[in-house]
Amino acid sequence: QLVESGGGLVEAGGSLRLSCEASGFSIGEYAVGWFRRVPGKEREAVSCSRPVDGTSYSADSVKGRFTISTDNAKNTWYLQMNNVEPEDTAVYYCAATLVQCDIAIIPGAVNVWGSGTQVTVSS
Repeated sequence: QLVESGGGLVEAGGSLRLSCEASGFSIGEYAVGWFRRVPGKEREAVSCSRPVDGTSYSADSVKGRFTISTDNAKNTWYLQMNNVEPEDTAVYYCAATLVQCDIAIIPGAVNVWGSGTQVTVSS
């Protein structure tokens, strides 16, 4: 089970940090990441990290602004969102997958999904 927190309303240019805590399994072998979905569009991968094999991914639209980090001791990972833009408004989902990131960013490959948290960026 994955439980997200940290979503909400933020002004453009501001920052927000999302958290995802896993229970029932250890994230050590997993690729952990974040997806987002805007109504009417497909769910897209935002960021991925798999420290055990060093693979990672960051969508071009968030490079230099969003950072993913993990805390294995807390079985938790984070998405630090800086300099947010109105286009970042979406429901954000955390995800965990037992493969490297270049596959884990495919929605159909994900093993475990969070329920989603709304992020709204006002202009």
